[in-house]
Amino acid sequence: MAVDNSGDPAEWIAEQIGACEPDLLRSMVKTMAEALMSAEADVVCGAGYGERSDGRVNRRNGYRSRDWDARAGTVELAIPKLRSGSYFPEWLLERRRRAE
Repeated sequence: MAVDNSGDPAEWIAEQIGACEPDLLRSMVKTMAEALMSAEADVVCGAGYGERSDGRVNRRNGYRSRDWDARAGTVELAIPKLRSGSYFPEWLLERRRRAE
């Protein structure tokens, strides 16, 4: 389940509108949130996804899914995982608490 953040955003929007997808807003929110998380994970790693760099301090290790309840409805996000340490988008989601 890789996040595809390549391509032209205007082309993607035209494609979505042409498909008349009923969940257009939810899809747009998902794409934007995943693009922001991907960019933030790139900063934490010290290099972009699939990019070689001498400044790299960490590597990606797949994705984990997490439901996010937004005004547009429930959106299933793909949150990047790191090989060492952890990445969690505090600006977007709250950590889950254990049930008592």
